[in-house]
Amino acid sequence: MKTFLVTGGAGFIGSNFIHYMFGKYGEDIRIINVDKLTYAGNLENLKDVEELPNYTFVKADICDKEAIRKIFAENDIDRVIHFAAESHVDRSIVEPELFVKTNVLGTANMINCAKEAWENPDGTFKEGKRFLHVSTDEVYGSLPEDGGYFYETTPYAPHSPYSASKASSDMLVKAYMDTYHFPANITNCSNNYGPYQFPEKLIPLMINNALAGKKLPVYGDGKNVRDWLYVEDHCKAIDMVQEKGKLFETYNVGGHNEKQNIEIVRTIIDVLREELSDDDPRKEHVTYDLITYVEDRKGHDRRYAIAPDKIRADLGWEPDTMFREGIRKTIDWYFRHMDWMEHITSGSYEKYYEDMYSAKLS
Repeated sequence: MKTFLVTGGAGFIGSNFIHYMFGKYGEDIRIINVDKLTYAGNLENLKDVEELPNYTFVKADICDKEAIRKIFAENDIDRVIHFAAESHVDRSIVEPELFVKTNVLGTANMINCAKEAWENPDGTFKEGKRFLHVSTDEVYGSLPEDGGYFYETTPYAPHSPYSASKASSDMLVKAYMDTYHFPANITNCSNNYGPYQFPEKLIPLMINNALAGKKLPVYGDGKNVRDWLYVEDHCKAIDMVQEKGKLFETYNVGGHNEKQNIEIVRTIIDVLREELSDDDPRKEHVTYDLITYVEDRKGHDRRYAIAPDKIRADLGWEPDTMFREGIRKTIDWYFRHMDWMEHITSGSYEKYYEDMYSAKLS
């Protein structure tokens, strides 16, 4: 039985990954979820697994050396899947130092603790150990509107405090692989969407606002292009890399689903209108009239597009979910989990840890 240490497992992609892994491997793996539970970490994302005997939650900051050391000392960790990061560009523009602390210093602490636990006296590493650092396509900067793709060899050119902090963390992991032969991989992924995504991000924000009859804010002219990937397809890629990826390699993960932001918003409106019954009063106000153009974000990259050629050739990974199907699945999930969205937007989700775990921890 492999033991996985998943950082940031209460967040959007992390919680989806935990669901994916238990769905695939069941009782054959053990997962330890480490999350600080900042605003984007929500244990309600994992209510259906929290009682499993092979699942453990630890509330800890990845920057806390003693807390992370303790986890490694008390458990024989086979895999680290490192999601934990501050990830919202707008927040990074307002609080850049927070992103440096979590994304750079937190990653440094994680790889140092893993190295300390896994390194043999002769400088080699214990058999079968792997550290997978999950990163973003934003480290590569911006592409011209008329073509081109990000490859693993594309030079880094981050344009926001968020992408700069992720680029720095990538470089740390690369340096440890080169200097110590530290057993790691890096994945750089395009924009994810799907269940459990915090509603400050584009797709859940638009779904929530549209259903509430609120304006749908679109930056600039709305023609910024992103490559969108359904989160379960990303989880599948991460599992394939940790299981059979070539050590020390970087793998780009993208869905070949390039869409302008305004196209995303219009698709959400179209699908909502298809899904809402004619007697649902919300259908009347879910129209293009809600779209409102706002001042563009500072340093807003124009286009991202990932070339997943390497992960396809090496591991056979392909995305299974095309965009419109994924949007429909995402909207259906939110329809079935309106209580989750209500807790998120009201802030009451923050009480879940206290309500669920205070008795167990006292």
